[in-house]
Amino acid sequence: MSNSKINFIPKIWFFDMEGTLLQKDFALDNGKVAPSAWTVLAKLISEECYLEEELSKDRWNAGEYNGYLDWMKDTIRIQQEHGIKKWHVDEIVKSAKLHTGAHELITLIKATNAKVVLISGGIKALADKVQRELKIDHAFSACEYFFDDCGNLDFYNLLPTDNEGKASFMQQIAKEYGVSPFECAFVGDGKNDVTLAKSVGISVAFNAQKELESVASIVINQGEGREDLSKVAQIFQLYKQTCL
Repeated sequence: MSNSKINFIPKIWFFDMEGTLLQKDFALDNGKVAPSAWTVLAKLISEECYLEEELSKDRWNAGEYNGYLDWMKDTIRIQQEHGIKKWHVDEIVKSAKLHTGAHELITLIKATNAKVVLISGGIKALADKVQRELKIDHAFSACEYFFDDCGNLDFYNLLPTDNEGKASFMQQIAKEYGVSPFECAFVGDGKNDVTLAKSVGISVAFNAQKELESVASIVINQGEGREDLSKVAQIFQLYKQTCL
C-alpha cells in the first residue's frame, strides 16, 4: 500500500529516530546499514575514525560480530582509539534537527490517547533530546556515554535496541499496556527496522531503504529535502480524529 488513506487508529505508535523523526545526513548514507549518528560521530572525531567505522559495517554485514552489542563495543573501541570527547557527542546532539511535521504528527497521535514510543539503535543523548522536545512517552536507545570532568570517555551502557532487538522492546511495551502488537503501528526508514515492521499491525516506510519498503504496509517517498511527517497524519486520517 502506498499513500492510501486507512481507517485504523493504533493504540501504540513506535518510531525509529534517525532518518525518521530526525533528519539524516544523505552524504553519509551509502546503504551499508541504516543511516545513523554513529557515522556522523565518527566523521566528526576524525577521518581515520570514520574510515575504520566503515570497515566495521562491512564486518557487521559479513556476520563477523556475535550481535549488536558486540558491534557497538567494537565501535566504541574505535572511537576511544581516535580520541572521542564529550564535546563530540554534544555537537551531534546540538546539530540534530527534527523532520518537518514531527511536532504536528506526535501531537495528533497523542490527541487520540495513543502512546508514543521511540526505539533506536543510536545514542541516548539524542533520544533524550527527541523525547523531551516531542513529549514521547517512552524512549529506548542503544548507547549511553559517561564522560569524566575532563570530557574523556569513562564508561558506557549498551542495550540491544536495534534489528531484532527493536521488536523485543516493542513486544515488552505492548505487553505492559495489554495491547496486541497488531494494534500497534511503526514508522521507520532503515533496513534495521524490518523485523519490527513485520511484527506490528501496520508499518510505514518513511523515505526508507528498499529493504524496509519491501515489507512495509505503507510506503512514503518524498525525496531529499522534502521529508514531511505530516503525510503520515494524512494517511491515518488523524486530522479527522481530533479537533486540532
